[in-house]
Amino acid sequence: MNIRDSLVPVGDGVVLEARQILHADPRGPVLVFLHESLGNIDLWRAFPEKLALATGCDALIYNRLGYGQSSNEHLPRPHDYLETAGHTWLPRLLDALDIENVVLVGHSDGGSIGLIAAAALGQRARALVTMAAHIYSDPLTRAGMDEMARRFRETDIRDRLRRYHGDRTDELFTAWQTVWRDEGFLAAMGFGPWLSDIRCPALIIQGENDEYGVPEQVTDIAAGIGTSAEALFIEGAGHSPHLEKQDELVDILYDFLCREVPGIN
Repeated sequence: MNIRDSLVPVGDGVVLEARQILHADPRGPVLVFLHESLGNIDLWRAFPEKLALATGCDALIYNRLGYGQSSNEHLPRPHDYLETAGHTWLPRLLDALDIENVVLVGHSDGGSIGLIAAAALGQRARALVTMAAHIYSDPLTRAGMDEMARRFRETDIRDRLRRYHGDRTDELFTAWQTVWRDEGFLAAMGFGPWLSDIRCPALIIQGENDEYGVPEQVTDIAAGIGTSAEALFIEGAGHSPHLEKQDELVDILYDFLCREVPGIN
Protein backbone atom coordinates (compact mmCIF):
# COMPACT_ATOMS: atom_id res chain seq x y z
CA MET A 1 0.00 0.00 0.00
CA ASN A 2 1.06 3.56 -0.71
CA ILE A 3 0.21 6.55 1.52
CA ARG A 4 -0.30 9.94 -0.12
CA ASP A 5 -0.80 13.20 1.82
CA SER A 6 -2.14 16.30 0.08
CA LEU A 7 -3.95 19.60 0.49
CA VAL A 8 -7.02 19.45 -1.74
CA PRO A 9 -8.77 22.61 -3.06
CA VAL A 10 -12.53 22.15 -2.77
CA GLY A 11 -13.76 25.54 -3.95
CA ASP A 12 -14.44 28.94 -2.38
CA GLY A 13 -10.79 29.23 -1.38
CA VAL A 14 -11.06 26.21 0.94
CA VAL A 15 -8.48 23.41 1.14
CA LEU A 16 -8.86 20.17 3.06
CA GLU A 17 -5.95 18.10 4.28
CA ALA A 18 -6.29 14.52 3.05
CA ARG A 19 -4.45 11.24 3.44
CA GLN A 20 -5.06 8.46 0.94
CA ILE A 21 -4.14 4.81 1.43
CA LEU A 22 -3.78 3.36 -2.05
CA HIS A 23 -3.49 -0.22 -3.28
CA ALA A 24 -1.84 -1.18 -6.55
CA ASP A 25 -5.01 -3.10 -7.44
CA PRO A 26 -7.85 -1.86 -5.18
CA ARG A 27 -11.16 -3.65 -4.68
CA GLY A 28 -14.59 -2.16 -4.18
CA PRO A 29 -15.41 1.42 -3.10
CA VAL A 30 -13.14 3.79 -1.18
CA LEU A 31 -13.33 3.74 2.63
CA VAL A 32 -13.87 7.32 3.87
CA PHE A 33 -13.10 8.03 7.54
CA LEU A 34 -14.89 10.92 9.31
CA HIS A 35 -13.31 12.03 12.59
CA GLU A 36 -14.80 13.16 15.90
CA SER A 37 -14.94 16.69 17.40
CA LEU A 38 -11.49 16.43 18.99
CA GLY A 39 -10.08 14.05 16.38
CA ASN A 40 -8.00 14.38 13.23
CA ILE A 41 -6.24 12.21 10.68
CA ASP A 42 -3.59 10.93 13.08
CA LEU A 43 -5.97 10.18 15.96
CA TRP A 44 -7.52 7.33 13.95
CA ARG A 45 -4.24 5.52 14.76
CA ALA A 46 -3.80 2.29 12.74
CA PHE A 47 -7.52 1.61 12.25
CA PRO A 48 -7.90 2.93 8.66
CA GLU A 49 -4.81 1.10 7.44
CA LYS A 50 -5.91 -2.17 9.05
CA LEU A 51 -9.38 -1.99 7.53
CA ALA A 52 -7.96 -1.02 4.13
CA LEU A 53 -5.59 -3.98 4.27
CA ALA A 54 -8.34 -6.40 5.32
CA THR A 55 -10.80 -5.31 2.63
CA GLY A 56 -8.41 -4.49 -0.20
CA CYS A 57 -10.12 -1.10 -0.53
CA ASP A 58 -8.39 2.25 -0.91
CA ALA A 59 -9.02 4.65 1.98
CA LEU A 60 -9.41 8.40 2.45
CA ILE A 61 -8.88 10.07 5.83
CA TYR A 62 -9.23 13.84 5.97
CA ASN A 63 -9.33 16.78 8.34
CA ARG A 64 -12.47 18.88 8.39
CA LEU A 65 -12.41 22.68 8.34
CA GLY A 66 -10.46 23.99 11.32
CA TYR A 67 -8.37 20.85 11.83
CA GLY A 68 -4.77 20.10 10.91
CA GLN A 69 -3.71 21.94 7.77
CA SER A 70 -7.26 22.36 6.48
CA SER A 71 -8.66 25.87 6.09
CA ASN A 72 -10.01 27.70 9.12
CA GLU A 73 -13.65 27.18 10.02
CA HIS A 74 -16.03 30.01 10.84
CA LEU A 75 -16.44 30.29 14.62
CA PRO A 76 -18.60 30.05 16.58
CA ARG A 77 -19.85 27.00 14.72
CA PRO A 78 -23.21 27.58 13.04
CA HIS A 79 -26.14 25.39 14.00
CA ASP A 80 -25.95 23.55 10.66
CA TYR A 81 -22.23 22.72 10.81
CA LEU A 82 -22.83 18.95 10.79
CA GLU A 83 -25.09 19.21 7.75
CA THR A 84 -22.69 21.46 5.86
CA ALA A 85 -19.82 19.05 6.51
CA GLY A 86 -21.88 16.13 5.20
CA HIS A 87 -23.75 17.57 2.24
CA THR A 88 -21.31 20.22 1.01
CA TRP A 89 -17.65 19.76 1.92
CA LEU A 90 -17.39 15.97 1.78
CA PRO A 91 -19.00 15.64 -1.67
CA ARG A 92 -16.73 18.44 -2.93
CA LEU A 93 -13.68 16.62 -1.59
CA LEU A 94 -14.73 13.37 -3.25
CA ASP A 95 -15.30 15.17 -6.55
CA ALA A 96 -11.90 16.88 -6.33
CA LEU A 97 -10.20 13.51 -5.80
CA ASP A 98 -12.30 11.84 -8.52
CA ILE A 99 -13.76 9.34 -6.03
CA GLU A 100 -17.14 7.99 -7.06
CA ASN A 101 -18.25 5.13 -4.76
CA VAL A 102 -17.58 5.15 -1.02
CA VAL A 103 -18.08 3.36 2.26
CA LEU A 104 -18.52 5.97 4.99
CA VAL A 105 -16.96 5.21 8.40
CA GLY A 106 -17.67 7.91 10.98
CA HIS A 107 -16.96 8.28 14.70
CA SER A 108 -18.94 10.53 17.09
CA ASP A 109 -19.44 13.87 15.27
CA GLY A 110 -18.06 12.10 12.22
CA GLY A 111 -20.74 9.45 12.60
CA SER A 112 -23.45 12.12 12.63
CA ILE A 113 -21.86 13.69 9.55
CA GLY A 114 -21.76 10.25 7.96
CA LEU A 115 -25.53 9.94 8.33
CA ILE A 116 -26.02 13.19 6.44
CA ALA A 117 -23.44 12.30 3.80
CA ALA A 118 -24.99 8.87 3.19
CA ALA A 119 -28.28 10.56 2.37
CA ALA A 120 -26.71 13.38 0.35
CA LEU A 121 -24.50 11.08 -1.74
CA GLY A 122 -27.31 8.75 -2.74
CA GLN A 123 -26.07 5.78 -4.78
CA ARG A 124 -22.45 6.86 -4.38
CA ALA A 125 -22.67 5.68 -0.75
CA ARG A 126 -22.41 1.90 -0.92
CA ALA A 127 -22.41 1.37 2.84
CA LEU A 128 -22.35 3.33 6.09
CA VAL A 129 -20.73 2.54 9.43
CA THR A 130 -21.23 4.85 12.40
CA MET A 131 -19.61 4.57 15.81
CA ALA A 132 -21.02 6.64 18.69
CA ALA A 133 -23.04 8.87 16.36
CA HIS A 134 -25.47 11.32 17.95
CA ILE A 135 -28.78 12.61 16.63
CA TYR A 136 -29.64 14.50 19.83
CA SER A 137 -28.10 15.51 23.15
CA ASP A 138 -28.96 13.17 26.01
CA PRO A 139 -28.06 13.16 29.73
CA LEU A 140 -24.93 11.08 29.12
CA THR A 141 -23.83 13.49 26.38
CA ARG A 142 -24.04 16.43 28.75
CA ALA A 143 -22.42 14.59 31.66
CA GLY A 144 -19.60 13.39 29.41
CA MET A 145 -18.96 16.91 28.19
CA ASP A 146 -18.89 18.23 31.76
CA GLU A 147 -16.35 15.57 32.71
CA MET A 148 -14.16 16.33 29.69
CA ALA A 149 -14.28 20.06 30.52
CA ARG A 150 -13.07 19.24 34.04
CA ARG A 151 -10.26 17.06 32.70
CA PHE A 152 -9.27 19.77 30.22
CA ARG A 153 -8.89 22.22 33.12
CA GLU A 154 -7.36 19.94 35.73
CA THR A 155 -5.35 17.18 34.00
CA ASP A 156 -2.77 16.85 31.22
CA ILE A 157 -5.36 16.17 28.51
CA ARG A 158 -4.96 19.70 27.13
CA ASP A 159 -1.24 19.10 26.63
CA ARG A 160 -1.93 15.72 25.05
CA LEU A 161 -4.39 17.27 22.60
CA ARG A 162 -1.85 19.96 21.72
CA ARG A 163 0.36 17.25 20.21
CA TYR A 164 -2.27 16.86 17.51
CA HIS A 165 -3.98 20.25 17.32
CA GLY A 166 -1.19 22.66 18.24
CA ASP A 167 -2.30 26.28 18.55
CA ARG A 168 -5.84 25.31 17.52
CA THR A 169 -6.38 23.18 20.63
CA ASP A 170 -8.20 25.71 22.77
CA GLU A 171 -10.42 26.99 19.97
CA LEU A 172 -11.39 23.47 18.88
CA PHE A 173 -12.25 22.47 22.44
CA THR A 174 -14.26 25.64 22.99
CA ALA A 175 -16.04 25.24 19.64
CA TRP A 176 -17.14 21.70 20.55
CA GLN A 177 -18.24 22.59 24.06
CA THR A 178 -20.03 25.76 22.95
CA VAL A 179 -22.13 24.43 20.09
CA TRP A 180 -23.25 21.27 21.92
CA ARG A 181 -24.48 23.43 24.82
CA ASP A 182 -26.28 25.87 22.53
CA GLU A 183 -30.05 25.48 22.89
CA GLY A 184 -30.51 26.80 19.35
CA PHE A 185 -28.25 24.07 17.96
CA LEU A 186 -29.96 21.36 19.97
CA ALA A 187 -33.37 22.54 18.81
CA ALA A 188 -32.18 22.65 15.20
CA MET A 189 -30.85 19.08 15.15
CA GLY A 190 -33.24 17.50 12.66
CA PHE A 191 -31.89 14.18 11.45
CA GLY A 192 -35.25 12.61 10.54
CA PRO A 193 -35.30 13.59 6.84
CA TRP A 194 -31.67 12.58 6.39
CA LEU A 195 -32.17 9.18 8.01
CA SER A 196 -35.19 8.37 5.88
CA ASP A 197 -33.18 9.15 2.71
CA ILE A 198 -30.40 6.66 3.49
CA ARG A 199 -30.69 3.68 1.14
CA CYS A 200 -27.38 1.88 1.61
CA PRO A 201 -26.66 -0.89 4.13
CA ALA A 202 -25.82 0.67 7.50
CA LEU A 203 -24.12 -0.69 10.60
CA ILE A 204 -24.83 1.53 13.61
CA ILE A 205 -22.34 0.81 16.40
CA GLN A 206 -21.87 1.99 19.96
CA GLY A 207 -19.72 0.74 22.81
CA GLU A 208 -21.89 -0.69 25.57
CA ASN A 209 -20.07 1.59 28.05
CA ASP A 210 -20.15 4.75 25.92
CA GLU A 211 -19.88 7.69 28.29
CA TYR A 212 -21.37 10.15 25.78
CA GLY A 213 -24.55 8.48 24.58
CA VAL A 214 -27.50 6.39 25.73
CA PRO A 215 -28.29 3.14 23.86
CA GLU A 216 -31.32 4.79 22.30
CA GLN A 217 -28.97 6.83 20.10
CA VAL A 218 -28.25 3.59 18.24
CA THR A 219 -31.74 2.16 18.17
CA ASP A 220 -33.31 5.48 17.15
CA ILE A 221 -30.84 5.90 14.29
CA ALA A 222 -31.46 2.36 13.07
CA ALA A 223 -35.22 2.83 13.30
CA GLY A 224 -35.00 6.11 11.37
CA ILE A 225 -33.05 4.46 8.55
CA GLY A 226 -35.25 1.39 8.40
CA THR A 227 -34.65 -2.18 7.26
CA SER A 228 -31.21 -1.50 5.72
CA ALA A 229 -29.77 -0.65 9.15
CA GLU A 230 -28.33 -2.98 11.78
CA ALA A 231 -27.68 -1.95 15.39
CA LEU A 232 -24.65 -3.34 17.21
CA PHE A 233 -23.29 -2.79 20.72
CA ILE A 234 -19.64 -3.65 21.36
CA GLU A 235 -19.12 -5.40 24.68
CA GLY A 236 -16.46 -3.86 26.92
CA ALA A 237 -16.02 -0.75 24.77
CA GLY A 238 -16.66 2.90 25.55
CA HIS A 239 -16.87 5.91 23.24
CA SER A 240 -14.08 4.79 20.87
CA PRO A 241 -14.56 1.10 19.98
CA HIS A 242 -12.27 1.46 16.93
CA LEU A 243 -9.40 2.14 19.35
CA GLU A 244 -10.48 0.10 22.38
CA LYS A 245 -11.45 -3.03 20.41
CA GLN A 246 -9.57 -2.34 17.20
CA ASP A 247 -8.91 -5.84 15.87
CA GLU A 248 -12.37 -7.05 16.85
CA LEU A 249 -13.96 -4.12 15.06
CA VAL A 250 -11.87 -4.63 11.92
CA ASP A 251 -13.17 -8.21 11.79
CA ILE A 252 -16.77 -7.06 12.33
CA LEU A 253 -16.56 -4.42 9.60
CA TYR A 254 -14.83 -6.80 7.22
CA ASP A 255 -17.63 -9.35 7.63
CA PHE A 256 -20.30 -6.64 7.23
CA LEU A 257 -18.71 -5.21 4.09
CA CYS A 258 -18.11 -8.62 2.50
CA ARG A 259 -21.77 -9.42 3.07
CA GLU A 260 -23.22 -6.11 1.91
CA VAL A 261 -20.90 -4.53 -0.67
CA PRO A 262 -20.19 -6.13 -4.05
CA GLY A 263 -16.51 -6.29 -4.90
CA ILE A 264 -15.30 -6.86 -1.33
CA ASN A 265 -14.67 -10.49 -0.45
